[in-house]
Amino acid sequence: MKRLGVVGCGVMGSGIAEVGAKGGCDVVVVDAFPDALTPAQVRMTASLSKAEAAGKLAEPVDVIMGRITFTSDMSALADREIVIEAIRETVEDKVALIARLDAVLTPEAIIATNTSSIPVAQIAAASTTPGRVLGTHFFNPVPVMPLVEVVPCLLTDDAVTDATHAFCAEVLGKKVIRAEDRSGFVVNAILVPYLLSAIRSLQNGVASRDDIDEGMVAGCGMPMGPLKLCDMIGLDTMLLVSQSLYAEHLEAAFAPPALLKRHVEAGLLGRKSGRGFYDYSK
Repeated sequence: MKRLGVVGCGVMGSGIAEVGAKGGCDVVVVDAFPDALTPAQVRMTASLSKAEAAGKLAEPVDVIMGRITFTSDMSALADREIVIEAIRETVEDKVALIARLDAVLTPEAIIATNTSSIPVAQIAAASTTPGRVLGTHFFNPVPVMPLVEVVPCLLTDDAVTDATHAFCAEVLGKKVIRAEDRSGFVVNAILVPYLLSAIRSLQNGVASRDDIDEGMVAGCGMPMGPLKLCDMIGLDTMLLVSQSLYAEHLEAAFAPPALLKRHVEAGLLGRKSGRGFYDYSK
């Protein structure tokens, strides 16, 4: 498969499109908001230029960017062999998108959702051809992080799972693990309780923000403290993921802490808003 479609050109969608173009794919990026397209191009160009300066690109930046088409027209996806959606992490938005993709794509085209926590079956069931739907959970930043979780659901055809696994490994150059269709899959089911525990520790006055982060970096060898990582992920995304995991598992470790809710309600969403647990305004 060499004709890739990506729906949503935020940080995750941009990263998926970038690795697809680096892998030689003809890429069409669709976003419902035209104003999002130019920032996405700037973001990808900057990322590729950084990789080029480090000697990590096999081709010039302009050649790779030349493989990517940016549009707000969903019909541009009509000839795609695989489409990966990377829109907002709500089941309502993703289900609505599946219906739109069904109307545009050929029945043979694969639809992959980049959900990080929503059970794939909930999304696949919205398709008229549910056997072609599965999860491909990438990690941020996509051009740097090597892993993809491939998540078939009870409705996914085995051939679709195998083809997507091969695409992610051989074309995108990712390390692939397969996960069962349970909220959180493999990585987030382990990672999210750890991050929420750090937020509860701050909320309950166990230690300061800096000491919590320094403790996990210097004491456990983590590359980044958990509160700083939450800010990078986005506290609104953390809340949505936490709510989805708690609804699935009904375990206290997945319940969103009040401090997380207050930050989201105040619009303090992390790096993308300029302030979260840390202040990025300067």
